[in-house]
Amino acid sequence: MANEKTANILNRHVANWNVLFVKLHNYHWYVKGENFFKLHEKFEELYNEAAGHIDELAERLLTLKGEPVATMKQYLEIATIDEAQGERASDDMVRTLAGDLEKLSMELNDDIDVLEELEDQATADMLIAVRQSVEKHHWMLRSFLGEK
Repeated sequence: MANEKTANILNRHVANWNVLFVKLHNYHWYVKGENFFKLHEKFEELYNEAAGHIDELAERLLTLKGEPVATMKQYLEIATIDEAQGERASDDMVRTLAGDLEKLSMELNDDIDVLEELEDQATADMLIAVRQSVEKHHWMLRSFLGEK
């Protein structure tokens, strides 16, 4: 059976990525304006990447003989990322998404430290790879908004 801390960490990330997956579809479908083509494509890239993270995180938990959360109700109860709130302006979508990625990055940093303390280097390494991608996308979205 998976260590309880490890299971909680992995399930929170499964939940966050599922909420983000749905949010990114929302943004993909509802984005409008002069940046439509760029953002429509970017949101699709991000939800495809999110799907990969979901599968990898859940399968890691199963490998450790844990049980990944697997319902929308569970995702919404556990996630620290909020659902889309009806953002309609493309800049609001990007700004919200950048905030979500910043939050994920901070959580990943903390979770990697916990996993290393638990001597679960394999799971920590997996989250390090996820963090690298999250940080890159966060930088790109901030740059799109003209932020540092």
